[in-house]
Amino acid sequence: MKKAGIINADLIKHIAELGHMDLLMIGDAGMPIPKGVDVIDLALCKGVPAFEQVLDAVLLETAVEYYYIAEEIREKNSRLYEYIQKSMPDIAYETMPHISLKEKAKECRFAIRTGEFSPYPNIILRAGVVF
Repeated sequence: MKKAGIINADLIKHIAELGHMDLLMIGDAGMPIPKGVDVIDLALCKGVPAFEQVLDAVLLETAVEYYYIAEEIREKNSRLYEYIQKSMPDIAYETMPHISLKEKAKECRFAIRTGEFSPYPNIILRAGVVF
C-alpha cells in the first residue's frame, strides 16, 4: 500500500507516465475537457476537492517547470491567483485569454477535474525534470 502522497491509483499512474515537457491540466468542475484527453475526475460535489488541495498534492508528486493560466484570474479570482503564485514562486508562467487556455488544453496528456466552483481556477502545468 502506498504510504504517502497521492493514493488515487489512476492519478498517480498518469503522473508517473509524464515526460519532460508533457502538459497536464487541473480544472474546475465546469472546464470542458477536449476529446481525446484522458480525464481523472476527482469531483465529488461543489467545492470537493478544492482546486488548492489538488494543486498542492500534484506539486508534491510532479516536477513542474512552467505553467499557463487564464489572464482573467487576476481580476476575477485574485485570491486564487495569489495562491498559485505562492505555490510556485520560482516557476515561470504565461497568462492567456481563457478561450486560449481551453484551446491549449488539447495538448494535455491528461486533465484532472476538481469540484472547484470559483472563477477561472484552471491551470496547465508543464512537466520538468528532477535532475
